[in-house]
Amino acid sequence: MFLGEYQPNLTDGSRLALPKKLREQILGDEVVLSRGFEKCIFVYDKQDWINESLKQIDNPITDLRTRDLRRYMFAGAVDSKLDSQGRMIVPTNLLAYAGLEKEVTVIGAGDHIEIWNTATWNAYFENVSNSLTA
Repeated sequence: MFLGEYQPNLTDGSRLALPKKLREQILGDEVVLSRGFEKCIFVYDKQDWINESLKQIDNPITDLRTRDLRRYMFAGAVDSKLDSQGRMIVPTNLLAYAGLEKEVTVIGAGDHIEIWNTATWNAYFENVSNSLTA
């Protein structure tokens, strides 16, 4: 299970080193990056991505919401390999989607990892915290 909040930097060449505690949860060196919700990037272990994908494939294509979610989920997805230092390249289209620059926040979200623009994450987290404690 992916847990925690981390602030690694995005390096030149759009590389991001996943924190060791998160890397240890990934089987092998393959991950799938995709558009997440609220302008973040989802990172799945390859097998977890396959399992999540199969849930969407099981839904009927005749349903508009299913088609929309499939397009959203699969069109922006890309396979990536972690190098020996646990770094991966984040593609330009996903960097732009999430508004990522040098400072990012990486969170464990249970069955996947999320990569956020730090300012976006802080605003989102404050909003959620306020609504949960109100």
